[in-house]
Amino acid sequence: MGLNLAEVLREKLARRQALVVPGCHDAFSARIIEAAGFEAIQVSGFGLAGSLLGKPDVGLVEMKDVLDHTWHIARAVRIPVMADIDTGGGNAMNAADIAERLIAMGVAGVNIEDQVFPKRCGHLEGKQVISAEEMVGKVRAMAAARRAAGTDMVINARTDACAVYGLEEAIRRSNLYLEAGADMAFIDGIRTRADIERAVREVRGLLSVNLMDAVTGVKTELIPIPELARLGVARVSIPVASILVAHRALKEFFEALRASPTGILAGQTQWVSDFADYTEFVGLAEYRRLENEYLPRATLEEKYAARG
Repeated sequence: MGLNLAEVLREKLARRQALVVPGCHDAFSARIIEAAGFEAIQVSGFGLAGSLLGKPDVGLVEMKDVLDHTWHIARAVRIPVMADIDTGGGNAMNAADIAERLIAMGVAGVNIEDQVFPKRCGHLEGKQVISAEEMVGKVRAMAAARRAAGTDMVINARTDACAVYGLEEAIRRSNLYLEAGADMAFIDGIRTRADIERAVREVRGLLSVNLMDAVTGVKTELIPIPELARLGVARVSIPVASILVAHRALKEFFEALRASPTGILAGQTQWVSDFADYTEFVGLAEYRRLENEYLPRATLEEKYAARG
């Protein structure tokens, strides 16, 4: 029997030591985050919208695409993966059905939020939230699906009420969602250290906060991870860094290439990874080993014969 990644994630979160969970926008960025040594990863809805559609995170990505790419990401890494299903695909029954699919994929955890569909990135303006009662129904339905499957998948209930109604309402909703069966509450858009300290005290369960890109903080005060651990925060998400880093690197490279009078950047190796390093990272050598093990010798000799 393989490692139960949901159980692994649950145990790490229970320590309340600010487990850093970066966001990825595809399987490749997921593997890079894993290789850097992080212990868990989450699928970034913001990143998927940008990488798949080249559009903002305002509810445009279809749920089938979210699930397909979550499956690719979960297959690509060996650390726990948290899915992002935005508002749950509809009502409580839709949310429960999606939970069943994620469980079948072996996904370790899932984020669901109480925004009105179509949602938008938590740090964008113009957010609206559904009633707490409707969100409670979604959480209860997902928890029932998890119970029926006999699994440990972590349900992280996100509330965006802080930006709409204030911190007190966000804390009230967090506690309702935890009582309904969520394992962790995520107050998106929380602003200051004092607000986080209050939330840790008053939320009756695990708390997650969001540092967006770990560089600017956007709307949430940037607090060092060891300090968040001392406060008792369970999870710290850094959801948008991967797509922002990719955006800058690609933009700067192709602008430089277009501006080059020769049309090339000969010798400017600072722009790119070494080709051999890249092919090693994506596992080309393993595929060559499998070819040598399973393909007929004559096929291999013809396939890789030196060409004049």
